[in-house]
Amino acid sequence: MSYRDNTRVVDIGGVKIGGGNPVRIQSMTNTKTEDVDATVGQILRLEEAGCEIIRSTVPTLRAAEAIGQIRKRIHIPIVADIHFDHSLAIAAIRNGADKIRINPGNIGGRENVEAVVRAAKERNVPIRVGVNSGSLEKQLIEKYGGVTAEGIVESALDKVRMIEECDYDNIVVSIKSSDVLMCVRAHELLAPKCRYPLHVGITESGTVRSGNIKSAVGLGIILNMGIGDTIRVSLTGDPVEEIISARRILKTLGLRKGGIEVVSCPTCGRTGIDLISLANEVEKLVAGYDLDIKVACMGCVVNGPGEAREADIGICGGNGEGLLIKKGEIIRKIPEEDLLGALEAELDNWGKA
Repeated sequence: MSYRDNTRVVDIGGVKIGGGNPVRIQSMTNTKTEDVDATVGQILRLEEAGCEIIRSTVPTLRAAEAIGQIRKRIHIPIVADIHFDHSLAIAAIRNGADKIRINPGNIGGRENVEAVVRAAKERNVPIRVGVNSGSLEKQLIEKYGGVTAEGIVESALDKVRMIEECDYDNIVVSIKSSDVLMCVRAHELLAPKCRYPLHVGITESGTVRSGNIKSAVGLGIILNMGIGDTIRVSLTGDPVEEIISARRILKTLGLRKGGIEVVSCPTCGRTGIDLISLANEVEKLVAGYDLDIKVACMGCVVNGPGEAREADIGICGGNGEGLLIKKGEIIRKIPEEDLLGALEAELDNWGKA
């Protein structure tokens, strides 16, 4: 069952999520939001990488006011991330935020929640209700004997009810944990109980290397269960890396098309060319092409020709040379130093013949 086909559709600044719409890719700026030029510059880089929704922190009134200036210079919806001070949520909404992210439990009580909801209703701005395992309420920790998936879900549904009781249902829900299996279990429990779109991520997952592994495992399981309408790969690093990883995760699961997929062998003692360097150069090369094809970069004659034939185009190494293979046919033999250039020429002319 695909839960994402049956969630409500929410419009975030013209980008629709839920209801079977494509799973959207998000990231978060790590600039000072008050620094409009730096924040815009980073967002434009993220847009180029494939980001579809961007979130920026709003810890001050100046940051809330900057949201309006930033929004005029970018091309994707901007989400204002607010904690503790409900007045900043209201200011961000009035300055043009396309969505706000709040935890209703930490902005000062029901009256403050109601004030934020009134401002959101005036402009029909969606509210993302966020709960992290690290912010779980003490009574739920005591009830379940620690931080658990069940407690996270109960907390999230309580927060949703707070918004619904204010007569508002333009809601997105997010539950996150740095514990991959806890996060998976929480989504498994929440999805049948929640009609709102779910934003999915493994929070505080770590550096680019370790965070990618945790995110790929967690998001892969959750998305493959039919759960999740938007995703963020949370990494300690350049946010552009989050977009690259998210696109690869979605493509691997068959949830996205577009972009070249590179397959390459792990190398062994039979490898007769510098395949590791070549494969990395191929990966950099293909990032500049908007083609929905598979490229193989193989190192020896055992599996190489077969794998390359299964790809749309491939290069397969021998001893200081290699084969160029296209659509299952050997095109020609090429010296090792010319393999990358030959591949680039083929990509430049792909589809022209």
